[in-house]
Amino acid sequence: GKVRIIAAVLSLETDVCDRETRLFNIEASNLSKDIVVIVISTDLPFTQKKWCGAAGIDQVLVVSDHNQVDFGEKYACLLREPRILRRAVFVVDKEQIIRHVQYLPEMGMEPDYKSVLAAAKSAL
Repeated sequence: GKVRIIAAVLSLETDVCDRETRLFNIEASNLSKDIVVIVISTDLPFTQKKWCGAAGIDQVLVVSDHNQVDFGEKYACLLREPRILRRAVFVVDKEQIIRHVQYLPEMGMEPDYKSVLAAAKSAL
């Protein structure tokens, strides 16, 4: 029943993914309670938990697609050979409709945060 910002990242332990997740964590505290930010990677769940604890991530839901890579396949984010997710961001409204998509063309690029946040707010 909430608008979701879903950010697919390679690994929380890379510099760009670390920055992206931390920034979304900060921004999430300023968003409506009807918007949730989810960061998904193929990192193992215990690795994610350890990283989140060390990074102080408390506003973003971090989930693993390690086991089945179901998200990666359904959202066209799975890079099969290294078995990681490509960097992408989706805004999904309350009716399950994708309202905004950014597939980043290079692994080291960060999303356009302003347009993602604006899309999430307009999806309310």
